Amino acid sequence: MPRSILVVDDEPSMVKGLQYNLQQLEGYDIDVAYDGEEAMEKFDPAKHDLVLLDLMLPKRDGMEVCQLLRAQSDVPIIMLTAKGDDMDKIMGLEIGADDYLTKPFNMLELKARIKSLLRRTAAMKAAITAQVVRIQDLKISLANRTVEIDGREVDLTAKEFDLLNLFISNRGQVFPRDVLLGKIWKHQGDARTVDVHIRRLREKIERNPAKPEYILTKWGVGYYFADI
Repeated sequence: MPRSILVVDDEPSMVKGLQYNLQQLEGYDIDVAYDGEEAMEKFDPAKHDLVLLDLMLPKRDGMEVCQLLRAQSDVPIIMLTAKGDDMDKIMGLEIGADDYLTKPFNMLELKARIKSLLRRTAAMKAAITAQVVRIQDLKISLANRTVEIDGREVDLTAKEFDLLNLFISNRGQVFPRDVLLGKIWKHQGDARTVDVHIRRLREKIERNPAKPEYILTKWGVGYYFADI
């Protein structure tokens, strides 16, 4: 699917030039709004990958639109303006714009900045996705330190999450109690400390804690996460 850009500008000639360069030459899917209110009506956070936003707009100015967009989405925003005032640039960046170009601008530079922002956004999304682990009915967000079972969030303590994180990062590897005690508790506690936390973790994430599917016991050795 082509990347989708919302162009917000009240100058028909500018819009026409952007449509030609970005849609006809670069293959982007372009939507257009000619004032701030129309921009808010047309913006779709599930569709648009980037917004080109003019500062001087009828009905709602670019600053207000930028704030409203940022309140509902992290979509990249490039602000366009005929003004060269540094204060406008600073204000635009402070309220959530990602980049800023003063008219008249070089179209090749605009294209380069669009591509750079889209690459950066894609990389950030990939990094976030990479930190979400799905194992059967479990969804584990390493970045947010949250766990869900079938969409229902499970309340884990910090140590319980640390244990789970260690296990899923080393699936199939057996950890003796003394190793777990060192990695998670820095040797503050004893074997019972480990056993109690394993039991509580099982009670929270296993369908049947008495017959665990995820956190298994290697009798006489230690615990491990099933390699599934």
